[in-house]
Amino acid sequence: MSADNPEEAWSPLPPPREEDPPPEPRRGSMVLGILLGTVALYALYFGTTAGIAPDEGYKTFLAGPGAFIPIGAYLAIASALAIWPRTSRWGAGLLTGLGIFILLGGGICVMALSQMSSRI
Repeated sequence: MSADNPEEAWSPLPPPREEDPPPEPRRGSMVLGILLGTVALYALYFGTTAGIAPDEGYKTFLAGPGAFIPIGAYLAIASALAIWPRTSRWGAGLLTGLGIFILLGGGICVMALSQMSSRI
């Protein structure tokens, strides 16, 4: 019993480690991604789908799905950037920009449809 020291308490926890250094701040700006992403998506959408409307005489198999191809490409790029840790804030801003694009685009569409006169 001489080896036991009653003053020294036994603890099942390991001794505390030194603090880990703080993580490196993420690069990229979410606000810049939102602003540039929304503007770029409108430019991409209207720039690539301008001549495929059926009423303009350009009839092709892409006339219907062609409207979704630019959005799909944008979504794929923004998702890839959001997954990669170095550009996650930029990608998150681009994805938020997609939501703003859909919200504003829906409002513009409803406004245009409400001003049409029915000729039935």
